[in-house]
Amino acid sequence: MSNQLINTMKRQIVLAAHSAREGHVASALSILDLLWVLYDRVIKIDPRQPDDLKMDRFILSKGHASLALYVVLAQKGFFPLESTRTFCTYGGNLGGHPDCNKIPGVEASTGSLGHGFPMAVGMALGSKIRHIDNRIFCLIGDGESNEGTIWESALIAAHHKLSNLCCIVDYNHSTDRALTVGDLVDKFRSFGWDATQIQGHDHDQIYRALIHRDKIRPTVVVAETTKGKGIKQMENEPAWHHRAPSDDELNNMLKELA
Repeated sequence: MSNQLINTMKRQIVLAAHSAREGHVASALSILDLLWVLYDRVIKIDPRQPDDLKMDRFILSKGHASLALYVVLAQKGFFPLESTRTFCTYGGNLGGHPDCNKIPGVEASTGSLGHGFPMAVGMALGSKIRHIDNRIFCLIGDGESNEGTIWESALIAAHHKLSNLCCIVDYNHSTDRALTVGDLVDKFRSFGWDATQIQGHDHDQIYRALIHRDKIRPTVVVAETTKGKGIKQMENEPAWHHRAPSDDELNNMLKELA
């Protein structure tokens, strides 16, 4: 059932991108498994009570992968599934980057890389100061970890012992051609984090890693993923970073995901 539903959401992603002639499809497919397990099995959240401070929070720091977040939020009842067809349309709410002022379930407007993670650190610190027992989750990209704000935030989180903070790294190796980041588990550990590495498309591994919570340290889950996962012509192909499928490509993709 999980594989069927994941493929259904992948079809929604490629259909939305094709209709809009816009979108970072490969990046969305890279993180879809991570987001689905988080929202379906881990995070404490309720679309009927979006402002309840006791609820957990999630920030998609790599905001260009917004299509994955949109289809997951739609599946969990934050807005109708049909809304994904309005992606990047005039008058529609679902933009290329998520907007917290327009989209139910979106906690922060992100897109400029390196900005969402420090916001998550601030949320986690705020919850700790107010003695709110919730968790703050944030997903960053491996390319995004080239940004200095990531490591400044990592230092702050460890210093304040933000055990309520969990960072998920989408390690799809898209940054390798520009700047190699190396062993992110060791890097985060050297910054005082509880760090683990998993296969980012294995739902059981994802679940076990996300429910884990250190008593003192913030947690990071480095997820080895495949950019464009599930569509062979797109997997690990840099040309697909920011483009929409043509009519013929869409038909082939839908057949592959059937």
